[in-house]
Amino acid sequence: MDVFAEIAVERRALADELTSLTPQQRSTQSLCSAWTVHDVLAHLVMPLEVSLPRVVLAVLVAGGNFDRANQRVTRTLARRPFGELCRALREGADSRFTPPGAGPQAPLVDVLVHRADIRRPLGLRHEIPAPRARSALEFLVTSPSGLVPRGALSGLRLTAQDVGFAHGDGPEVSGPVDALLLAVTGRTAGLEDLTGEGVDLLRARIA
Repeated sequence: MDVFAEIAVERRALADELTSLTPQQRSTQSLCSAWTVHDVLAHLVMPLEVSLPRVVLAVLVAGGNFDRANQRVTRTLARRPFGELCRALREGADSRFTPPGAGPQAPLVDVLVHRADIRRPLGLRHEIPAPRARSALEFLVTSPSGLVPRGALSGLRLTAQDVGFAHGDGPEVSGPVDALLLAVTGRTAGLEDLTGEGVDLLRARIA
């Protein structure tokens, strides 16, 4: 699978999907507590337009706190018109930028999870192709990406039967891969579609 090609497809599809949103939908609270749908779109545009030195500078200004720097840069980008950000996402879809030390699975996870952050509150449906979803979930549970809350998956077995994926040992957390992608990255909304003896433990760890 050409991961960068899959990322480009997701970005273009999301840009097309968002273009038709109403102003009310654009201002809807996303699954990211600090961001609206408009803000999440701005965040997805950030790696396409903001240089690495500028990000490093923002982190330094934020006292070394990447999350705080990320929010500040996103807030600046979010001042731009929604349609302009949609065009930027579409035009930059083929970008091959990856965070330092990470492979293409990192931006794949970024667009898949943030697309769900937008889609779920708006009631929009999107079925992630199995190879794409499996690659993202496998990356999350096997790589030190910093995207999974510390200790959240310890002693649990994750099963996504719709893509033939299983990982870990212990009480099971089972369900569709899109719900697992949300849950393992700390989104409690994903727990609604999960079953198994390990769900309550995972809920306690990410709530």
